[in-house]
Amino acid sequence: MEKQSLFLRIVKKRIIIMILLLVLMLVAFAILSTPNKNVLEVFSGSSLILKPRNLANIINAMPLSVFLTTGITLLMISGKLDLSTGANGTLCSMVIAYILRAGMPLFPAILIAIAVGVLLGLVNGALVNGLNVAPFIGTLATSSIATGLVYFIADKRTIDITNPIMKAYGKTMILQYLPISALFAFGLMIIAGVILHNSNFGRKIYLVGGNPQAAMLSGINPKKMSYTLFMICGLFSSFAGITFAARQQSANMQGISQARFQGITAAVLGGIAFGGGSGGMAGAFVGLLVLNTFSNGLTVIGLSPYLQNVASGLLLIFALMLDYFQKQQSMKTVA
Repeated sequence: MEKQSLFLRIVKKRIIIMILLLVLMLVAFAILSTPNKNVLEVFSGSSLILKPRNLANIINAMPLSVFLTTGITLLMISGKLDLSTGANGTLCSMVIAYILRAGMPLFPAILIAIAVGVLLGLVNGALVNGLNVAPFIGTLATSSIATGLVYFIADKRTIDITNPIMKAYGKTMILQYLPISALFAFGLMIIAGVILHNSNFGRKIYLVGGNPQAAMLSGINPKKMSYTLFMICGLFSSFAGITFAARQQSANMQGISQARFQGITAAVLGGIAFGGGSGGMAGAFVGLLVLNTFSNGLTVIGLSPYLQNVASGLLLIFALMLDYFQKQQSMKTVA
């Protein structure tokens, strides 16, 4: 029993496990990506995954996931879930591409795309809090609506982005390796983390997620907080969609629809419980690093894309197992 108790205490420090997992993954992929899969070749600089260009590729692939993870982390800590983030972002990318092509100036176009994302978040909040629809069902419905609107606007076409400022935002690199869009995404994630951990608003999020009844007794309106967080999640989805359009210099029907699970997986890996009330932005960021390093490593060693989906699913199951053990420990502590 003592060994199990020690294991569960370690599991509770999820961020430590994720950092160790990240290091082990880098070591394993570093060896597997050498020509002869030899440990000594890693130190000679032959490992493909440790090449500066490949490490830059990991960072370069992160901005969209960072936006989605930031929004979903805040929402999940409050005890809610949003499955529409990917479709929401795709809709926002299509909207900004469409109205820019129609001749609208960039700034109003950005504001309209952001408004679309926030509005969809508001609809999610209304379904969950006003009609008491389960978050899983309600946000899945709005995801379907957003996807349908994307197909309607696109009409089976890709809409190109020709605005020079948008193209510069999507393609400009700092020091040849760091995209400016990544700086923007990481900066917003840091700001969100500071607010979450060092403000009264952040404390309210944890209290609503951990104990809604206690939150109400302390004067907090859980439904109002939920509305706000769904809208914030929609805001970050719009940022992801706008950034996607800028980086691709176009908008298409697929967009970032499949990215919705990346944010959820990264959050769970980082210690965000589905029940809410625990975890933090630092853990979500480490979970995101694990997820992107894992995906990049599988690509570098030449694993089939189909098997990559299987491996990513197993990684999510691993995260859910950690979440289960953490809940079991919490229940024993309460008992």
